[in-house]
Amino acid sequence: MVSFLLNLFLVFSLFQISLASRKLSEVGQDKPDQLLKYHNGPLLSGKISINLIWYGKFKPSQRAIVSDFFTSLSSPSPSQNNQPSVATWWKLTEKYYHLTSRKSPQLSLTLNKQILDKSYSLGKSLTNKQIINLASKGDQKNAINVVLTSADVTVDGFCMSRCGTHGSSVGSNAGHVKGKVYKFAYIWVGNSETQCPGQCAWPLHQPIYGPQSPPLVAPNNDVGLDGMIINLASLLAGTVTNPFGNGYFQGPAEAPLEAASACPGVYGKGAYPGYAGNLLVDPTTGASYNAHGAHGRKYLLPALYDPSTTSCSTLV
Repeated sequence: MVSFLLNLFLVFSLFQISLASRKLSEVGQDKPDQLLKYHNGPLLSGKISINLIWYGKFKPSQRAIVSDFFTSLSSPSPSQNNQPSVATWWKLTEKYYHLTSRKSPQLSLTLNKQILDKSYSLGKSLTNKQIINLASKGDQKNAINVVLTSADVTVDGFCMSRCGTHGSSVGSNAGHVKGKVYKFAYIWVGNSETQCPGQCAWPLHQPIYGPQSPPLVAPNNDVGLDGMIINLASLLAGTVTNPFGNGYFQGPAEAPLEAASACPGVYGKGAYPGYAGNLLVDPTTGASYNAHGAHGRKYLLPALYDPSTTSCSTLV
């Protein structure tokens, strides 16, 4: 019984984010037990380019799901029936900036380069250091470099303790401009479709342990990529509000709760452990979602912690 409860806790904890990783935990809750604190460090601000580094084999249709997500962050909200949108979800992060005493230019994210590494230049088993090496292939000033690994690539800790990572690194030669050293932010997310969808693609796949309710239909008909979007969205929110480990978080700096990981397992109102909440359902495909995106896309995005209400905010 003790072993079962331990396994249950581990699985429903796997979607927490930290500066080190987005862990494998999904415990639904309406209000975090602790408040996120500001640790006086800089948030990402100004014009920031998003560079995607695709490692392994991805179909063009899969790459489009991710690129459309980033485009959706700044797309106008759908006016028809006040539909919830990716842009509306992202706008909540602005509240973190308003609470700081720092006067920084408004954050503007722009999708920039896409680098394809189809030949697995570093092999199919990657270390954390190699993830950072891949991330450094993107711009190293005013950038977030996103590494996405395909379903046949293993990464240290993937599926066992995390679904993705965010952090920062000092740039190489390109990171030193006019004598100043620049840090770039990076994110890594893996495709869990064949390795651990029950851990890193929940609620689009049945969990390994815990309540075995039917999985939701993926909004883009791709469990692996739609699962990556969930993790990517969470890590992106953590990246801009805690890019260098001294922004907004709660708990130890090496394993903090951040803007999305403070609300694990919550996607819609009424969420509880094992239940993602009340979501929208596409009448044609039966897919569950909570946000409209660019080019007619639909996405499932995690709740974000609202610092003004000290509660988890959902789109639906």
